[in-house]
Amino acid sequence: MNIQFKRLSNIAKSEIIGLMNNQLVRRQLPLLIGEFSECDCDEFIYNKELLWKNHGFGPWAFLVNGKFAGWGGLQPENGEADLALVLHPNYWGLGKTLFKKIMNIAFEDMDLESITILLPPTRTRIKGVFSLGFKEDSELSVGNVRFFKYRLNRSTLK
Repeated sequence: MNIQFKRLSNIAKSEIIGLMNNQLVRRQLPLLIGEFSECDCDEFIYNKELLWKNHGFGPWAFLVNGKFAGWGGLQPENGEADLALVLHPNYWGLGKTLFKKIMNIAFEDMDLESITILLPPTRTRIKGVFSLGFKEDSELSVGNVRFFKYRLNRSTLK
């Protein structure tokens, strides 16, 4: 299996729009309200590219055997690197493989001490998060939506 990380700006907008409007994906994204349009996609790509420009890192598009599987990676969030992983349901089984690649970048290439993830309270199946070494950190609101923050320290990476 060939996995590549590309910039989101290199992906056809129709692919991103299809992913973001997939009902199974949308259930995991409480900040995504209403239909994800071409205009939303333009703004989304612009903002993700701006992260790269301003911080030197941001999310990627994931290609599996040349096909768009989703997006994610590390994004700046309140002075920390936050992990996002949004995959098409056909690729949900690849989450751990992608996670390992991203962790190598975070802890080896970027030399980070920790990363965080934000999950809404509706995400109740999170045993996998703990099995990867994440610990409960705090609770916060983003856009009036409540999230739980979990942290993975470099020293506890499993």
